[in-house]
Amino acid sequence: MTGTRGAAQGRTAAAGRRKRVPREVREQQIIDVAVGVFAKRGYHAASVDEIAELAGISKPMVYLYLDSKEGLFLACLRREAARLVAAFQDAARGAGAAPELRLYAGLSAFFAFVAEHRDSWVVLHRQASELSEAIAAAVAEARRAVMAEVAGLISDGISDSGRGERLRAQDADFVAHALVGAADSLTDWTEQNPGQSPEGVALRLMNMVWVGMRDVLDGEAWLPRD
Repeated sequence: MTGTRGAAQGRTAAAGRRKRVPREVREQQIIDVAVGVFAKRGYHAASVDEIAELAGISKPMVYLYLDSKEGLFLACLRREAARLVAAFQDAARGAGAAPELRLYAGLSAFFAFVAEHRDSWVVLHRQASELSEAIAAAVAEARRAVMAEVAGLISDGISDSGRGERLRAQDADFVAHALVGAADSLTDWTEQNPGQSPEGVALRLMNMVWVGMRDVLDGEAWLPRD
């Protein structure tokens, strides 16, 4: 009997070892749950107890992996920001050589990401800016990454035009800020106007910005009348 009991205990222990989830996998599972809870309830109302329960682990385990509620939010923010930047970059790099096609593809991927991962966007766009300096810094870092991609494509477009003397590097940076700011705002517009395709929104934005920049490169400029 003793031998049988020992064998059974050994099998149970072995099964437990097989079911043990690697830390990096468990962290991603916690973040998956936390993004949804933060998006639904907001940072301040979100409960680590609820996140732990939905993730199927203990509250102390959440703190063990991610240190604090702020640490958990930062992990959510950084992962979702990295996913958004990667979506933009991958689409842009796969769209051919023309800068305007790469920018259009990147913008389409941006709007598609927001549509498909609304909870992620709520965390990134609506909540993060209202919180701590560490969280605001993480948001700024993600924004700089997107801005650098957009500014690079705009600079390439200016260079390819052969009329780059009309616009300086500062102008490309100005257009990039205007474009990214418009894209941010349009995510609210798409929510208020359902049925808009990511490609359609990106196309309308390209026509507003890229065509205007092309006109400036051709020597056209608007000035207020006397």
